[in-house]
Amino acid sequence: PADLATVPAVVGLDWFLLGLYPVIDMVPPGVIWTGALLFTLVLIGLPWAPPRAEAPAAKVFLDHCNGCSRCVADCPYGAITLVRRSDGAPFLHEVEVDAGRCVACGICMGSCPSSTPFRRSGDLITGIDLPERSLAALRAEVIEAAAQLTGTGRVLTIACGFGAGGAPAPGRVVLPCVAMAPPSLFDFILSRGLADGVAIAGCAERDCQNRLGRSWTLQRIARERDPFLRNRVPRPRLLTVWAGPSEVARLEAETAGFAEALAAMGPYADQRPLDPAEARGAAAATTARAEQIVEAAK
Repeated sequence: PADLATVPAVVGLDWFLLGLYPVIDMVPPGVIWTGALLFTLVLIGLPWAPPRAEAPAAKVFLDHCNGCSRCVADCPYGAITLVRRSDGAPFLHEVEVDAGRCVACGICMGSCPSSTPFRRSGDLITGIDLPERSLAALRAEVIEAAAQLTGTGRVLTIACGFGAGGAPAPGRVVLPCVAMAPPSLFDFILSRGLADGVAIAGCAERDCQNRLGRSWTLQRIARERDPFLRNRVPRPRLLTVWAGPSEVARLEAETAGFAEALAAMGPYADQRPLDPAEARGAAAATTARAEQIVEAAK
């Protein structure tokens, strides 16, 4: 008699074609093979596909660079090196950017001691800047985003474009990396009364798009890495959320809870509201500055 518990043969499944089995009886064989061939050709051609357009590399402005090497230490890609001074300034070194390695993450701008939105030097020139996202432009974006906030418990979000906060939203400024924002920017937002608190929404933990952006941001806030966050900035008014693109709900929930806590705290006491004339000056300077650095990057 037949032994029904015995497997007569081992059937080897072709996992590459397994997904086609359900349609074998519904679609003519020629159509299936044509589709499989086209799919294979697409896979073969991927290495020759045109590369994604990259943003222009960071630009160094020697009149505001003393060769301190902070940007050299913070660059996750080794795109910035320290070289001998070339402009006759009384410093030993200057920094040089390798455009082939630079991904325009902006971390270098966040590490530069010249990157502070408090400065009143017109166009906010900093030692190293992004041609398409200057410090002056960032300051103007923050002021514009703050104008969208109403009520109590106002939260201004500085978000990474590769995390849960990558989509535009009222009161949100999206950056290539949260480490692009210098700690002085958080101080500026609070002390100028632009918001009651700042939410820093970066990439998911252990999955930072720019390798070290999360680590550098946390160390700057904890005053363990230059540039330090000033002691006067109250830490309860800062929220850090590390969430990936699939964790939008968690970011929204934590931000909402943060807003409630801020409303209970009341307004930040140590603030000097932003002068409207200063805001207009920042906007005008941004336009001139953007034109200058785009021209310099050519």
